[in-house]
This record gives sequence, structure tokens and C-alpha cells, in this order.
Amino acid sequence: MTDQSIEERILAGLDDEQRTVASTLTGPLCVLAGAGTGKTRAITHRIAYGVHSGVYKPQQVLAVTFTARAAAEMRTRLRDLGAGGVQARTFHAAALRQLQYFWPQSVGGALPALVDHKAQLIAEAARRLRLSTDRATIRDVAAEIEWAKVSMLTPESYGVAAVGRIEPAGMDLTTVTRVFQAYEDLKLDRNVIDFEDVLLITVGILQEDAKIAAAVRNQYRNFVVDEYQDVSPLQQRLLDLWLGDRKELCVVGDASQTIYSFTGATSRHLLDFPSRYSGAQVVKLVRDYRSTPQVVRLANSLLAARTRQASAAEAAASWSTPLELIAQRPVGPEPRFTECSDDEAEAAQVARSILELREAGVQASEIAILYRTNGQSQAYEQALASAGIGYQLRGGERFFARREVRDALLQLRAASRTAGDDDVPQQVRDILASLGYTAAAPQSSGAVREKWESLAALVGLADELALSREGGLTLQGFVAELEERAGAQHAPTVQGVTLASLHSAKGLEWDAVFLVGLSEGLMPISFADTQEGVDEERRLLYVGITRARVHLSLSWSTSRSPGGRATRKPSRFLDPLRPATADGTVFRQPRAKKAKKIVAPSVCRSCGKPLSTGAERKIGRCSQCPPTYGEQTFEALRSWRLEEAREKEVPAFVVFTDATLIAIAEARPGNLEELGELAGIGSAKLERYGASVLEILAENP
Repeated sequence: MTDQSIEERILAGLDDEQRTVASTLTGPLCVLAGAGTGKTRAITHRIAYGVHSGVYKPQQVLAVTFTARAAAEMRTRLRDLGAGGVQARTFHAAALRQLQYFWPQSVGGALPALVDHKAQLIAEAARRLRLSTDRATIRDVAAEIEWAKVSMLTPESYGVAAVGRIEPAGMDLTTVTRVFQAYEDLKLDRNVIDFEDVLLITVGILQEDAKIAAAVRNQYRNFVVDEYQDVSPLQQRLLDLWLGDRKELCVVGDASQTIYSFTGATSRHLLDFPSRYSGAQVVKLVRDYRSTPQVVRLANSLLAARTRQASAAEAAASWSTPLELIAQRPVGPEPRFTECSDDEAEAAQVARSILELREAGVQASEIAILYRTNGQSQAYEQALASAGIGYQLRGGERFFARREVRDALLQLRAASRTAGDDDVPQQVRDILASLGYTAAAPQSSGAVREKWESLAALVGLADELALSREGGLTLQGFVAELEERAGAQHAPTVQGVTLASLHSAKGLEWDAVFLVGLSEGLMPISFADTQEGVDEERRLLYVGITRARVHLSLSWSTSRSPGGRATRKPSRFLDPLRPATADGTVFRQPRAKKAKKIVAPSVCRSCGKPLSTGAERKIGRCSQCPPTYGEQTFEALRSWRLEEAREKEVPAFVVFTDATLIAIAEARPGNLEELGELAGIGSAKLERYGASVLEILAENP
């Protein structure tokens, strides 16, 4: 391949700043990339250009990012650019691979098993110390232990470093330290490690064994780190050890998208990069190709309002000057601001707006509802289901773990051994038809619709690959693509409205975004009681705004429940964003009228048939459809109920009926608020039994 052909293929189509990034192949490089400015395109083209021009050897390049999905997308792009040998991994995946390889010669024996979740071990550690805990407490303590470990703190050093931090679950630092130590002791007894240990042990081996460190540095000569604003002290230490005394490092990030400080992430590494690496080149990507000028203007205004407030000391400490994005897309509709009377009215208003968008041609998969906390999702799930709109919960069950997807992969793999290569998308449709796929979506909601959405996503991926693959797509190639995606958890697009928290929406984008629940106490969240905390909430809202390509709606409600007192106020962040009247006062659009509630017969979430009995309505499923709960979970709940009934000397149904236990096991509420919304659980039972029920669910995943 000639230099000219490399220039045409790799650098063509990049703007001036992206081209600078792609053609700067040596020395330290810092790319400050705003939302939607094509940073992934710039760095993948940089790697590909370096490989094709002979500056890089693909096996000696390590590209690191923060999610398996982002790493999989990067690998796909590099493969399409002819640089498939480059390693693109998360920090944990890269460290785990090195640890598995070097453990036998450094430590000896088999690598300890990796613990996927800390909850059970932390609960056991607390019980050993005779501490009473519930699910929320365990979750908070787990998060605190993770923060300590990525900050490279031990149980001995944690107490001093954590002074001034919010006490998790109301525990004092001494108690947290004891639980931390008991947790570490338990892991040692069981010969297991957690995800933070993967990084810590790898760091320890590289620090103590010069021979292994030299082997790693000989393997990898060039490094690229995406989302660099989210690097923790532990990850930075690992990166330093990978590099040694070399400077062949390219980092990419945006300080205005730092939203994971609670996990130990800090943007200081990004902001201090030019001073740490003398002679480092800094390139700013500010041309926004994602969003309309209206959306970009709103995002810029949100950050500019804080910049005007910041004193010199604050700007140096917690608020860096943000990048000002320049929109490249044609004009679009103005963002909508809507005040509603209560949460139910807000959800109904969003559902009506989504129906209007769908009638205008916007696909459901290109629409998202984003909220601050996962507990807000239920009102929107109910509103969408009532409107007959399919949806998917981001952060729920992984796509490739769904039963219908596993069955589909088995069927496709078996068929690929004998099938020809003619019209692979049609072959996929024919094969999946035996599992329930149809050309038209089912009218019912619940499990039937969710199963169809999964199978439809596989069909859609087959269509997409058949169009994009040079040389055509074979069924064996399609199965290989699915297996690779399953390993990387790179799910195809599901045709349904996405419901997601603002944190889990990072790195994604949609044609239409609804930012909901934007009231004080939720945005910013009530426990953000310092300037640093409020600044992080502002950045979180900025991330939400910049997920939208064309349509953006921002809404809030003045009370939680229908008929409740209107005590809520819109988020302070909205004051400089909402349109103003001629006299300068902030204009509020009229409250969205609450739709008249139509009492429709309850229907089974699996088959869509009307529910006839009180027990069926409580469970949400008719007696003919199979249960969707785990038998282990249900039996654990029944055993607990029996113990409670014996202790209180009352019949078991007085504690909870079987129907209520089934509803709990199938809904698997994640907190007391979600549990209290299930039929059959009033405030008294919630207070008496809620913590115990949540603990049982946590122990029986």
C-alpha cells in the first residue's frame, strides 16, 4: 500500500483537528475531546495510520478504555481499518490477562477465583462482627471499600484518609475499617480476589519483579487511554508501570464529563498531563457532529453558568474551564421544558410525546428516558406499558445472558454447520421463527414482547452486517460475530425505548432524549451538599443533555403523588436554560395537563390476557403462564416467612401471602421504595419486614 493510499483511506474524511490527532504518532499527546466530537474516530484512525505507515506494530499497541462495550466498538473499528491485531481492552481485562499469564512464575500455583459481586462476602464479614445490615448498607459499604482500594488504601490506612468523607450507611470509620479488614480476611480464607485486587496484584508484581515489568514493556510500546478523565489513582499507577520511563502515550478525555468521582475517578490526571509530560502536544476537538445547534447551545449554557460563578480559587480546585462546543449539524427543534403536577402525570406526558415522535418516524430504539436514580424508572415503565410502547431497561439482565438469546445462538450455531451462504438474513429469520420470532411485533407487553425484542435485535444485526461486510456475510461468520460480541458483552440494538440512569447513559446517544425528574433533591441529588458535589451533578446533567442528537425534553413535577402538595421546585440548573419573557423573568411553559385516568382491566404481562382474580392482579401474571421467578429465591422467602410466623405466633399469610411472595420474587425490588410499590405491602409491613426481604433478595441473586 502506498503513502498516498494510506492518506486517502485513513485520513480522508477527518476534520483538521482530528487529522492532527491521527497523524501525530509519537511523543505524549493529550486530546481534549468534547461530547460528540468524534474522539473514537480520531484515535482509531491514529492507531490505524500508525500501523499502516509502519510506525506501530499492531501487537505492540494497547488501547485502554473503561467499558467492555467501548472496547468492543474500538476493536470493530480497528478491524474495519485493517488494524485488527491491536489490543483494545478495559483496564481490568488487560490487567487480568497479564495476571493470568505471569501469576505462575511470580506467585506460583493457580490464580485465585474472581468474585463477581462483593455483597455476600461483605454481608458475611458484617455478621462475623455481629453487625446488623440490610441490602442498602451492604451496597454502601461495598462502594466505600471499592473507593478505598482504587485509592490504594488498606484497612490500616483507610481510617486516616477517609476523614471528612460521608460515612457509608451511617457507620463510623472504625466500624467500616473493621468490616473492610474482615472482608479482606474472608477473601484470603476462601482464596478469592475481587476486581480491584486484579489491578492491585498486577501493580504489585510489576513493582517487585523487574523481569516481568520488562517483559510487559517489551510487549507494549504504544498506549492509548480513552475516557482519561475517569482514571483512578490505582489505574494511573498501573499505566505508569506499563509505560516505565517512556512517553509514547496518547490520552483522550473531557473534564466536563467527569461523573464518577464517587468511585475514585479524578480529572486531575487529564488536566495535569501537559505539565507532567514536558513537550506534550494538546489538541482540542470541539466540533460537535452529534447534536443540533439548539442542543449544543443548551449544553454550553449549562457549563457557562457555572464558569461565571466560579472564583479563581474554585476554578483551580474543582471547576476547570470547559470546552465550548461548535455544532456542525443543521438546525433542529428547540428543547422543551415541561412542568407537571406529579410523577404520574410526568410519565404520562413523556409517553404521549414518545407516541408523537414515533408517528413522526423516530424509531423506538432511538429514544431514551434518562433519570437520576434507578428508583424513578417504575413510573415510566408503567406509562410506556399502558401506551403499548416497548422498552428496555439499561443495567438490567445482560443481553447475551437472556434465555432466548442463548437458545438462538445454539440454533444458529447448529444450522451454520450445514447451511449455505445465500441470503443469510433470511436464514436467520427462518431459524429464529422456531423460537417465536415474527415479522410483526406482538401487541402484548411483558415477557412475550421482551423475548421478541431480543430476537428482533439479532435479525437486525444480521441485516446490518450483510450490508456492511465486504465480500458478503456467511452464517458461520454471523455466529462468530455473535460469539465475539457475547464475550465482550457488545449487545446489538434492541427495538425499544431505553430507560437508563444518567450514569449508565455515558457513552451512548439517541435521536430523542427525555431528561426527567429535574427537581431539587433529585438534580442535584439531595446528598450533594458540597460545591464539589453540586459541580459533579451539573456535569451529570451535561452528559444527559449531550446524549441527544435532535429532540431534547426536560421535565419535572411539583409533587410526588397525585393530589399531593406542590412543594417541589425545578432544579437550580434549569434557571439559566429556560426561555425568558420580554421583561426578563423566567418563562415556564404551562403544566402538562394530567390525562384522565382510564381504568382498564389488568392484563397478564406475559400473554396479555385479562387477569380475573385478585391474586393474579397482585402478581401481574395469569395462572396459565409459567412463573418468572427463581425457585431458590422463592423458597428462601417462604422459609423466612415461616420463621417470622412462628416467632410471632401468627399464620404465615399474616406476614405475606403466597401471591405477595411471588410478586416480590418476580419483581426483585432493589430498594425499600420499589418494594413498597408492590401490591400487598403497606407502610407497616414495609417498615417491619422490608430490610429482611431486601437482604434475602441480595443473598439469592
